[in-house]
Amino acid sequence: MSDVKDTSTAAERGAALPAQSPPVDPAETAAAGEKAAAGGRLSWWHGDAGEGARRNLALIGVLVALIVIGALTRSDLYSNPDWVWDNVLSILKLASVVGVVTVGMTFVIIGGGIDLSVGAIVALAGVWCTTVATQSYGAGGMIFSALTVGLAVGLVNGLLISYGRLVPFIATLAMLVAARGLAAEISDKQTQVSDNNFINGLASNSLLGVPLLVYILAAVVAAGWVLLNRTTFGRRTVAVGGNPEAARLAGINVKRHTLLLYALSGLCCGIAAIMLTAQANSAQAAMANLYELDAIAAAIIGGTLLSGGRGTIIGSLLGVVIFATITNLFAINGLSTEAQNMVKGGIIVAAVLVQQVQFRSLTQFLNRNRLTTT
Repeated sequence: MSDVKDTSTAAERGAALPAQSPPVDPAETAAAGEKAAAGGRLSWWHGDAGEGARRNLALIGVLVALIVIGALTRSDLYSNPDWVWDNVLSILKLASVVGVVTVGMTFVIIGGGIDLSVGAIVALAGVWCTTVATQSYGAGGMIFSALTVGLAVGLVNGLLISYGRLVPFIATLAMLVAARGLAAEISDKQTQVSDNNFINGLASNSLLGVPLLVYILAAVVAAGWVLLNRTTFGRRTVAVGGNPEAARLAGINVKRHTLLLYALSGLCCGIAAIMLTAQANSAQAAMANLYELDAIAAAIIGGTLLSGGRGTIIGSLLGVVIFATITNLFAINGLSTEAQNMVKGGIIVAAVLVQQVQFRSLTQFLNRNRLTTT
């Protein structure tokens, strides 16, 4: 009887002991690691982290589609390789000025703001740097004047918004009117001609066959990309735009950072003023008309959220190039400006609608599909 009891106790003890794990096959471990790595890459691509890459690829697809449309509608022009190369340079040159303004606008929108005064700042800086007194100091004086004016007006916008607690829409709208009026007062509503050969040569000269304005755009875009993606300033910009209160609690001086964002936008406007003055060899109060709309639209097309907290410099650049390509496509086909504006308006509406979805439905579908298959 006791033997039976002892046997039962031993069995119970054996059942309580953990089962011994089977030996691990190194080949299976390596295969599992590769599968996990592949799954991680797919997860990045389908998730929010890969949304910027997906959007940029979609924008490149739009550019390819526009090129195909141009080749189909004007095959006589696109059959000439020299014309095609010259046309590409013309598009990039056309996009250069708005592209520089868009870089500054992208930072402002990511930071949760908006700047409706960028076109007026470009006009004011252009008029100021082409006065007779400023031109007497040479190219250096003109460049310094344009950059200083752009930076100063941007600082005023930032002060009104961050410390004056004005709504960005109202503050920059007021600056739009004031800067245009000041530009008209300084120029006496006349066109001011630039006599400086260095400034004028920025638009007419080339390096290795590429216009200098394109190099300036590339330098500004590269600097903006580094500033947004590789510095604390960029991370703080995203934080402030995503959740200002959380950013404040994290130790970020939200008011000072907002001030710096508008100053950066004004500085970009000063650079654009020099570029636009070089293109026209002159400046006037009506220059850079509606540049604010072009810059905002390009940033939206590039994936920058109007509510702030997300955006890419490369996406904004692609948005600028898309609009310049549309303008070029309409020009070579002899279509009206009114039709062009209607198409641009439709593109902006479509981009905003896509932004509201933010690819969430697609991401959720892909995630559910991946979980089902695994």
